[in-house]
Amino acid sequence: MNDVTTWIQNMLGLPPAAQSRIFTTLIALLSLWILYQLLVKLIIRPSQTIATRYRWRRAISYSIIGIGILLIGRVWFEGIDSLATYLGLLSAGLAIALQELLVSLAGWLFIIWRRPFELGDRIQIGEHIGDVVDINIFQVTLLEVGNWVAADQITGRIIHIPNGKVFSEPQANYNQAFRYIWNEIPILVTFESDWKKAKQILHDIGVVHAEHLGQAAELRLRQESQRFMITQPRLLPSVYTSVSESGVLLTMRYLCEPQERREKAQAIWEDVLDAFALHPDINFAYPTQREIHE
Repeated sequence: MNDVTTWIQNMLGLPPAAQSRIFTTLIALLSLWILYQLLVKLIIRPSQTIATRYRWRRAISYSIIGIGILLIGRVWFEGIDSLATYLGLLSAGLAIALQELLVSLAGWLFIIWRRPFELGDRIQIGEHIGDVVDINIFQVTLLEVGNWVAADQITGRIIHIPNGKVFSEPQANYNQAFRYIWNEIPILVTFESDWKKAKQILHDIGVVHAEHLGQAAELRLRQESQRFMITQPRLLPSVYTSVSESGVLLTMRYLCEPQERREKAQAIWEDVLDAFALHPDINFAYPTQREIHE
């Protein structure tokens, strides 16, 4: 062993003390990797949900990283016997050199503590909208929604947002409170149409597609009213009447799940087209010009 140490010192210029630290560090990393694999096999089960397995894997990773920092730090700073002193020096150095990372770490702690959003939620941070697919100690990962794609559907892009943005950017959560959003479909019929009949048809279609969500939303709303001061809104589908330049505007308002907004709107529009086709006294309106000859 002495011959090997001497040869490395001659070839690489590493003194025996540095060689010992490097060797100990490699052994520690290998041991931590083995410990991680064992914990994953012992704790994580295929029968668990995807979210549960994800959280366990994250918790094990963070624990191993923390242990590794303490062990390897003590190897390279063997002159520091006090753990408190070591941690104090470490935190002071990190505060100076890694300000942005520390802000992101503080943001991660805030997300874990206050839970403004969770995995699977559809959220907006600043100008970015997407479904939360990952939360780690430095950034939140979103599967982007919207942008050039209409009706809140995913674009396929992944957006990484530093956790520190939760302190400087407003966040909107589509799934919090009672996990539904209101969507509106404006339908314009001519002044000559039987708009009352059209309004009743639209109401009936809205009931078919969205009335069953009202009871679930009401139950969820009662639960969340203990956390937020939310007044009781109208949860059943409704149709509102107004007048525009080209005709009578009937606006259908209904509940839907955020991820199903486009599919639900498509199903409603198809039913509306089929229903209006059966009634000659109901016609869609569009901008027109009329000439009156005297």
